[in-house]
Amino acid sequence: MAKKSKKEENPKVNPELDGFKMNIDSFGEISSSFPIDKINEFLNKNVEDKKLKDRDDLDEIKNDKKK
Repeated sequence: MAKKSKKEENPKVNPELDGFKMNIDSFGEISSSFPIDKINEFLNKNVEDKKLKDRDDLDEIKNDKKK
């Protein structure tokens, strides 16, 4: 059987994260093409925190962050 050649295909991602790549070197160090602050900002906007979803004061906390 012939081996299939591996093609580096870019995964489908949100347009805000276009060009995002992560690498893990042989020492386990993670490097990224985006700064961690930009990744965290994206996650805060687009991912619901399961631990905080049942809190009554969540709306107040979100409003305080916007100010």
